[in-house]
Amino acid sequence: MRCLTREIVYLFIFSGLVFTGCQNRKSSETIADSYSGSKSCIHCHAHFYDLWSKSFHGMAMQPITRNLLKVDSIPPSGDFSLEGKVYRMAIRDTSLVMLEKNGDLVNDYQIDWALGGKNVFYFLTPMNQGKLQTIPLAYDVKKKIWYNNPQSAVRHFPEGEPDQALPWKDRMYTFNTACYSCHVSQLSTNYNLATDSYRTTWKESGINCETCHGPSAAHVKLFEGLKDSVIPADLKIIDTRKFTPEQQNSSCAPCHAKMRPITSSYIPGESFYDHYDLITLEHADFYPDGRDLGENYTMTSWEMNPCKLKSNLNCITCHTSSGRTRYTGNQSNQLCMPCHKDKVEKVTLHSQHPAGSPGAICINCHMPKTRFGNMVRSDHSFRPPMPEATIRFNSPNACNLCHQDKTPEWANRIVKKRTRSDYQDETLYWGELMQEAKKGDWKNLDKILLIVSNDNYGEVVTNSFVRLLARCNDDRKWDALLKAMDNSSPLVRSSAASSLTGNFSKEAGNALIRACSDKYRLVRIAAASTLSAFQPDQLPDADRDVIARATDEYKQSLLARPDDWSSYYNLAIYYENTGDIGKALESYETADRLYPESLLPLINSSVLYSYIGNPEKAEENLKKAIAIDPENEAANLNLGLLLVEQGDTSEAKKALARALEKNPKQAVAAYNLSILSADSSIEEAIRYATIAYQVGANQPKYGYTLAFYLNKAGNQDKAVSILTKILAENPGHLNSIYLLGGIYMKENKYEEARILYKHALALKDIPATDKAGIQELLQNIP
Repeated sequence: MRCLTREIVYLFIFSGLVFTGCQNRKSSETIADSYSGSKSCIHCHAHFYDLWSKSFHGMAMQPITRNLLKVDSIPPSGDFSLEGKVYRMAIRDTSLVMLEKNGDLVNDYQIDWALGGKNVFYFLTPMNQGKLQTIPLAYDVKKKIWYNNPQSAVRHFPEGEPDQALPWKDRMYTFNTACYSCHVSQLSTNYNLATDSYRTTWKESGINCETCHGPSAAHVKLFEGLKDSVIPADLKIIDTRKFTPEQQNSSCAPCHAKMRPITSSYIPGESFYDHYDLITLEHADFYPDGRDLGENYTMTSWEMNPCKLKSNLNCITCHTSSGRTRYTGNQSNQLCMPCHKDKVEKVTLHSQHPAGSPGAICINCHMPKTRFGNMVRSDHSFRPPMPEATIRFNSPNACNLCHQDKTPEWANRIVKKRTRSDYQDETLYWGELMQEAKKGDWKNLDKILLIVSNDNYGEVVTNSFVRLLARCNDDRKWDALLKAMDNSSPLVRSSAASSLTGNFSKEAGNALIRACSDKYRLVRIAAASTLSAFQPDQLPDADRDVIARATDEYKQSLLARPDDWSSYYNLAIYYENTGDIGKALESYETADRLYPESLLPLINSSVLYSYIGNPEKAEENLKKAIAIDPENEAANLNLGLLLVEQGDTSEAKKALARALEKNPKQAVAAYNLSILSADSSIEEAIRYATIAYQVGANQPKYGYTLAFYLNKAGNQDKAVSILTKILAENPGHLNSIYLLGGIYMKENKYEEARILYKHALALKDIPATDKAGIQELLQNIP
């Protein structure tokens, strides 16, 4: 049985495209002289300039000045202990300084910029290599207090591993890398990969007029030479008044979406899905019912909004171009007119709250506010309160956000008495399935596939399930994913193309080739990514050009963020798919150099190093990964498998046991532990083999291994039962045929053995040499 160790399979971490950070609007790397600045707008648009300059768009980033400190009443702070040091904020004349005390040593960090100001001020300090770093202390504008910013960003996941605060000097808190382009205008990062450094410049701090209207120099020059009464047909600027609702939404989305950029620039009016990929409910920052758990901005919930889906509702319907809400306070119900006139005019009847009370304001129930990292967010899905979702998923609901002294059960009893008392049922149905799929539980796979095929619950829900199906190993998913390739949503089509990874059928190949000519770049690059794993002879010569064009777009998309480690991780996967191991390893090493805390490049590169015959480097990278996260399942699993091949069975068992402890359903670890334990304890071998068989029953080798050890332990009846089941599902599994035949012969069950061998000889896929051996066994039966 020791020879079974040769069947070890490395767990290769392939998760499609990985994204990191708070990646929002990506500006051009080169700024043309055609941008004239917001002050050039004052002469003709003084009123709009005045509104904009005082808005949170206009003040998205401000230099530290005496006026800022005075107007916003920003005080010094007390002491904060974090990362083994003590921090405090001090004001020196017109300057803001962070003091870092480490024992007797005190460092000063000069604060140059303030971000935000609506809910929170974040502050930036210059660091080495041209980086601007978000300091660990932030100021809550509403509560008038300083607080520990990294600690506030810890997410409290309902299940799974607890989140941990990042070190404040982590790359994710580097302004140039993460949050830059939604706080300044016409930015150039001027990033140098070789030195991992920046010479970042921008035209204006804040989000200026030209961010949405494009370069204005030609527009200003045109109107300087015109009489006041003349309005030319071509304004020489982007006129957002002519935008369709979808164009309006797409123009706001780059800064108000949890997304991944796929190009290095975006021009307002262009399609969102030609430049970005949207993150949906498959991500851990969403509750199963789609409510916000972490920081998700707005667009994902907005795309779930039934009002938006059924009308021309768009961002500018409710907001001005400077980001203000058109109606506030007691007037905010006007936002729902005229579509919901009957409910607004009879708000007491509809809301069952007294007129003028908070419960009679539409947005309080349909856009409940939640907090994350001291940022206040409004749910833009416009869905009604769902207290039963709170009971099932622990997600927030509007009733209990207001009535904090009451339970969700109390609120649920009230909403169940409403005229349409079943309005929660639909969300609860797919939310339960979403929760199962996010845990890797596929017992209701048929129901999930029906949702994907019928697309009954909107593109966000469909897309989330499509992405989660990439983690499902059941071949029943392929038909639904192929059907999703024809979905009307480019987001769903792109995710379906990505989730077809591993399907090398002719049907999948044809669907992916068609997708290489899709109208939207996002779909084309997803198809090219999946096709990169196909063998060249699987793709028709007639389609090579269209595949090549999509592949070029795909490779360009991977470097839309040249300063992001995940760009090189994804590029490494592409090179590995195409067989260029050298470039794959180079890209993995670049990803590791940019962000040494990332595990995926270390784990994947270890597999490649082992493949090319460099087990020392493979082991080194895996141990680096385990040093970062000692309990990491993939790192421990791969290290255990590597040590098995090197003959270090003692350390291999320890690593595999850690992987199995981390994931009790880790069949590969259990399978190998069963083999490694067999010499010392047949009971241990059976225990581990049972785990592998139970969680990986679709792989006949797991059942065969368990049957082998059961037979060895004298439990022939159970071994026969397992082997019979294996052969019913996999008639040509030779090891099971030989083992079962041997048991029959040992028990003098000659007729059963004869029937087994004759059935095997009738199979077409049994190799000729094995058929000869089986024929000999048959002839030797008494």
